[in-house]
Amino acid sequence: MNKVLQKPRLSFWQIWNMSFGFLGIQFGFALQTGYASRILQTFGADVGNLSFFWLAAPLTGMIIQPIIGHYSDRTWNRLGRRRPYFLTGALLSGLALCFLPNSSGLAFLIPPIIVGAGMLMLMDASFNVAMEPFRALVADNLPDSQHTAGFSMQTCLIGVGAIVGSVLPSILTNWFKVKSDAAPGIVPNNLLYSFYAGGLILIGCILWTVIKTKEYPPEEYAKFHEPDIETTKRSGFMEFINDLVHMPKTMKQLGVVQFFSWFALFSMWVWTTPAIATHVYHLADNDTTSKSFNDASSWVGIMFGVYNGVSALYALSLPFIVKKLSRKATHAFSLAMGGLGLISIFFIQNHYLLLLPMVGIGLAWGSILAMPYAILSSSIPAKKIGIYMGLFNFFITFPQIVSSLTSSLIIKHLFNSESIYGLIMGGVFMFIAAISVFFVQDGKKIQIIGASN
Repeated sequence: MNKVLQKPRLSFWQIWNMSFGFLGIQFGFALQTGYASRILQTFGADVGNLSFFWLAAPLTGMIIQPIIGHYSDRTWNRLGRRRPYFLTGALLSGLALCFLPNSSGLAFLIPPIIVGAGMLMLMDASFNVAMEPFRALVADNLPDSQHTAGFSMQTCLIGVGAIVGSVLPSILTNWFKVKSDAAPGIVPNNLLYSFYAGGLILIGCILWTVIKTKEYPPEEYAKFHEPDIETTKRSGFMEFINDLVHMPKTMKQLGVVQFFSWFALFSMWVWTTPAIATHVYHLADNDTTSKSFNDASSWVGIMFGVYNGVSALYALSLPFIVKKLSRKATHAFSLAMGGLGLISIFFIQNHYLLLLPMVGIGLAWGSILAMPYAILSSSIPAKKIGIYMGLFNFFITFPQIVSSLTSSLIIKHLFNSESIYGLIMGGVFMFIAAISVFFVQDGKKIQIIGASN
């Protein structure tokens, strides 16, 4: 029997290059989460039905990520194993970012709200094609002792990309005097140019990773893993079902944590703009074209930039915090701070003070993007990394689907369409997620954490 070798540790810059594409993905994702609701409202979406328009996004992710994971586990060509999917997803994402704010241009054929919802679905599908293999690449290329460092680096770059994506419309308006208002049904220029920039930056960042990162060829990769002893051949679909049924226990336990975490996050993304506009700026629900509404929307972008900035800094400290505490304790604390941040927004009327809750939300976001994957990657077989990372996306998309189907009804019928209660609901779910962490089995000991120099 051949001896299984330990993967060589990678340097800080090797991990940086391997993760750099995530900066571009998150730049585009920040534009989507921060401004898609506003664009849909501009095209005529009723605030009480906003979460229904977001339903297409998690549905596409639930379908696409396991498929991409399954086939990337079995792919090897001139570009490698995971890189072909990065590149394809980048090109499609860039196109979707350019088309979404221009949906009104097809109004003579199809109502722009329908085109906008379709572009939102295409955008999320493309993000998923590009994003899923990045998680698997960390587990492919790094030894177990550097998994936390790898996912933390991804989270840091996610935060940097999200900061710029969140605040770019405000920068264009305040520094370059690009207009932030427009006629009814038309997306203002500051958003239009931001989405164009998002498409170019996303493609450029992923190209950097594709060019600068190498992957282990199959014969070299095999030296670092136990040989596959499974001899039963199954069709792709049956293998998928078998993997789903026999997923590791740790993955199922993390699924509960993910459900409550991502329900909370989805509530925040859907309801923050209308909540701040009505609860803090005291605007009417149907006021979506005034300068005050544009100011409120731009301030939400600043808020999102702050929590992403906090998450980027926090991600760099996660390996050291984990070394002192544990992965579970670190994640539970972070989620609790996120819950406190979301609920505290209800008690704030000064829009500048809204930046304080973003600190707690930033801690939660930074941990959500790193710690579950660090725990999971140590509990799944190497040959199944892609498919299980894809299946793990179920626990991200399913709560978003549940939120899409229920939160609008809850807000409309229980809280008289007051959007602020969507954020309170998210905060409660974040606290439940924090409690659930303590029931997760994380038996893998952390060895040396951090990148080598």
